[in-house]
Amino acid sequence: MPRTRLVTSDDWPESELRAAVLAGELVAVGPCWASPAEPQTASLRAAAVAWSLRDPRLIACTRTAAWIWGAVSRPPSPLEACIPPQVRVHVDAGVRLREVVIADGDALRLGGLGVTTPLRTAVDLLRSPVGGDGTFGRAESSAVEGLLAIGAVTVHELRASLGSLGTIPMVRQAERRLRALRGPGPVPRAGQPALTRYTS
Repeated sequence: MPRTRLVTSDDWPESELRAAVLAGELVAVGPCWASPAEPQTASLRAAAVAWSLRDPRLIACTRTAAWIWGAVSRPPSPLEACIPPQVRVHVDAGVRLREVVIADGDALRLGGLGVTTPLRTAVDLLRSPVGGDGTFGRAESSAVEGLLAIGAVTVHELRASLGSLGTIPMVRQAERRLRALRGPGPVPRAGQPALTRYTS
């Protein structure tokens, strides 16, 4: 197995790692550090989250997954992870854990960590519950915009995915949030073609 390209507080005291950052010898990669010459790839960021989560059954989701895919510049605090309903784990206070159904194509293994796909990540962010004021959170909105901006997911894919979900909670709210982010457009329903054209 190849040696990880990350340096952690398991390797060196954190004070020395932070001094190396000040000296320009290391850069922060979430909860870990790496050489400034190391490309900041999704697998490197996933490995950093995997080091922090420690349990390979956890799946990075929502804003943590958006950071791994490169849609936002910083990981959230606390990290966000999910597990299937039948799995039981213990996590520390530095992890926000959700229990969700994960379909076969909804997560990938990356850097030793399960990560929700960009499409599943964006759908979950759009369906996120909101605070008392009823507004879509700035962090969630920014993460969805980032996924769209880097081309990890398209508006058409999001609309089709939301349309296929039926009546599960927060789908209509997610469709309104997507329209607010990207303007109006039809949301295709299950079994409906994404584009219908009239020709004479």
